[in-house]
Amino acid sequence: MRTLKLTLETRKNVLEELLQRSPNQYGQYEAVVNEIIKSVREKKDAAVLEYTSKFDKWECSSDTLRVTKEEIQEAYSKIDDEFVACMKKSADNITAFHAKQLHNSWFDPKPDGTILGMKILPIEKAGVYVPGGKAAYPSSVLMNVLPAKVAGVKKIVMTTPAGADGKVNPGTLVAADIAGVDEIYKLGGAQAIAALAFGTETIPKVDKITGPGNIFVALAKKACFGFVSIDSIAGPSEILVIADETANPRYVAADLLSQAEHDELASAILVTTSEELANEVSKQVDVFVEELSRTEIMRKSLDNYGYILLVDTMEEAIETANAIASEHLEILTKDPFSIMTKIQNAGAIFLGEYSSEPLGDYFAGPNHVLPTNGTARFFSPLNVDDFMKKTSIISYSKEALEKVHKDIELFAEREGLTAHANSIKVRFE
Repeated sequence: MRTLKLTLETRKNVLEELLQRSPNQYGQYEAVVNEIIKSVREKKDAAVLEYTSKFDKWECSSDTLRVTKEEIQEAYSKIDDEFVACMKKSADNITAFHAKQLHNSWFDPKPDGTILGMKILPIEKAGVYVPGGKAAYPSSVLMNVLPAKVAGVKKIVMTTPAGADGKVNPGTLVAADIAGVDEIYKLGGAQAIAALAFGTETIPKVDKITGPGNIFVALAKKACFGFVSIDSIAGPSEILVIADETANPRYVAADLLSQAEHDELASAILVTTSEELANEVSKQVDVFVEELSRTEIMRKSLDNYGYILLVDTMEEAIETANAIASEHLEILTKDPFSIMTKIQNAGAIFLGEYSSEPLGDYFAGPNHVLPTNGTARFFSPLNVDDFMKKTSIISYSKEALEKVHKDIELFAEREGLTAHANSIKVRFE
């Protein structure tokens, strides 16, 4: 890993380099994605089947796209009982955490006959995209589906690519069953997003699409936004660790690599006030890279987007963390809670040496679908509110409106909207 003394120029360069990983930088693929979306909108199932044959290399029909109950039972037979029990424990923790986010509709009546309020309801249909290919992530199934279930979404539809044999990863199917997915379709890529966004003869149109995917999936979600809601345009994974001289270098190195192993574009950054810790972490990273699997991926990730940034003060470290706005932020300092109060921008914050990032990925309960590429400055983790919609309620009695009707008419007239003003005025002629 590169060790740099932090300056304003260093920080600027690191930020610019990290932002190059954003899906917004891959415009060369947009034409291909737009053509896929156009084809699915026009030809529906026919296009879906054509692209599935072309990209996923298995021949299917409209009748075989949907995963059957028998296939789900077969998946259970391929997953050991210990892992099934582990997924159920994780699901319980995720459900319990997200249940605390629920809000009820509210109404505020006043003696003058005014009633204002907010009607809060779940969306009707949610679509969840789950990657296949090189790796399968049952944890992502739980994290995307369970907030929707807690919100009360009536129908949850999942798409995930099948292998050349037409089979879906069994861990993905078991997780979907545990989480309560209503319908599962063997479909991946931009064509899956288009099918969920616009509907086909077989696949229902949904109101919102969540879930990670490759660049084609990310760009398809971006292109379909507005026809359907989405969670975010997710970029590659990232971790930033703030540490002082009290941190265990072995723990820090292990945590940095927990994200570097995701893919070559993943980012792992240590910001520390201790040069001794920086040196020890760098050595331990080299040891772990040789011992662990996915060595080549980790090497490329660290070569391109791995940094150890040396700062003079903890205030500089906090400033840097807020500027980078990392997806995952670990604080391994003498007093992590005091540092945490000064953090403004982060997807998820992990406090202390026994709260490493994988705890959040798999088990603690908070969602691991988090803002990336600096978007933690204005986006939040996936949560129950993402599957809710709010409607304003307004009711005035004649007496209540009479007190304010001239103010409303004045406002409308100043904006040149005489019909607006007239709509109020006619009630008091």
